[in-house]
Amino acid sequence: MNVNPWSALVLAGLFEVGFTTCMKLSLGFTKWTFVAGFVLFAVLSFTFLAEAAKVIPLGTSYAVWTGLGAVGTALVGVLFFNEPAGFARIVLLTILIGSIVGLKFVSDVGH
Repeated sequence: MNVNPWSALVLAGLFEVGFTTCMKLSLGFTKWTFVAGFVLFAVLSFTFLAEAAKVIPLGTSYAVWTGLGAVGTALVGVLFFNEPAGFARIVLLTILIGSIVGLKFVSDVGH
């Protein structure tokens, strides 16, 4: 695969949001269309994560991947599943986003 490692990592995080959303929509893995989506997005997410981790240190890759997945999944929850979006939650998600961006800036690999 010939993709920038940071782009691969962002794609991995986005696909993580896809598989967590499909997991929710599968209703305990009983809705097979969403189970198929879960599997597809999970495979894509881990594939891009593995690609990114070839260049970006594993700890950084994992932290960014989980952070993007957490923020994206929380936003999906708020926007589509009527989950609460209180002030503290938004502040903490913003801090998480800042941490993800900070990891990119302090990394000296994969530019």
